[in-house]
Amino acid sequence: MTTDTDALETTGEVLLDVTPAAMSTVLGIRAQEEDPEGTALRVEVIGVSGVEYKYDLSFDDLAKADDSYRVYTIGELSVMVPETSAEMMRGATLDLPSNPMQEGLVIRNPNRPDPLGDMGDIELVGEPAEKVQQLLEQKINPALASHGGFAELVKVEGETAHVLMGGGCQGCSMSAVTLAEGIKSSILAMIPEITEVIDATNHEAGENPFFTD
Repeated sequence: MTTDTDALETTGEVLLDVTPAAMSTVLGIRAQEEDPEGTALRVEVIGVSGVEYKYDLSFDDLAKADDSYRVYTIGELSVMVPETSAEMMRGATLDLPSNPMQEGLVIRNPNRPDPLGDMGDIELVGEPAEKVQQLLEQKINPALASHGGFAELVKVEGETAHVLMGGGCQGCSMSAVTLAEGIKSSILAMIPEITEVIDATNHEAGENPFFTD
């Protein structure tokens, strides 16, 4: 499915692109508004679900757009994005689902929230392996606990940390993503002695996975 919007004239910085197919759907719905020409598509990030953002899409009076909004046009459509959502929306595309049996619209967003949240202030001391263990115990595992999971340090070899995920994360389709986008980035950012993080989890295992060296 094409995501090319070059044929649609744009005005202003485009944060969320709209494909021609999605544009047709959006304009069709907007036509039912009392004042279609004065109505904009308002798109806001309202939360996080796993490693994806949650969105609110609605039509709103374009005249309400003040300095707290980024406003631009794509073809016949005006788009309003709250300033607080701008960076999270940059580079995203509003499109129709790839599955023709699925209704509605989808937002394909290259940006992802940090699944572990802000690591905050934490003092890590000792050898690299000790620092990794402290980070897991004090910050990462409490965040994973809400998903019923945990992360365990298997070993540190030179500048490489091997991490095992278990509990609710074991076998979860999102566990590899969580490790790559959350645990890995946190370890690399907080412990400069570590330059690589390897997922040692057997994601195909059952409830009692094991790791052999």
